[in-house]
Amino acid sequence: MATPAEHRRRPGTSRRDRRGRGMRGRLVPATVPLSRSRAQIFDDLVLDAVEHLEPRWATQLRDVEFAVEDVPPELPSYDSDVLEDGNVPLARLLPGRDGGRGRSTPPRIVVYRRPLEARAYDRDDLADLVHDVVVEQVANLLGLDPDDVDPPNH
Repeated sequence: MATPAEHRRRPGTSRRDRRGRGMRGRLVPATVPLSRSRAQIFDDLVLDAVEHLEPRWATQLRDVEFAVEDVPPELPSYDSDVLEDGNVPLARLLPGRDGGRGRSTPPRIVVYRRPLEARAYDRDDLADLVHDVVVEQVANLLGLDPDDVDPPNH
């Protein structure tokens, strides 16, 4: 006879609720915005910020990689390549490196989702924060002032 743990995890069977009805379907159709996760929405905000800068800086941003991580890694201290709010990193610029023999690592801008979400009041505020962080990191990469990268009236 199977133990309760074995009974719950039989290989090849679908997971069911306690009344044996099985998993329920989605609550909303996939085409409705409610079906998107917070992480997917955040990724879209980062892409929107980059797309906003691309018409003006396409050549300079061509090889730059943009990434999103949930939380920053724990490091004993952060270098000047990290954009911080207090002691909490919001984003990080990893400069490109020449690996020799024709290999190189492109520059990478990493945006940390959870610290930015914690600072935003609503989705519009989050979009503004993400935009500001991306602009700041692009400015750091290019060695420019953020207002030169994305003028306030632009």
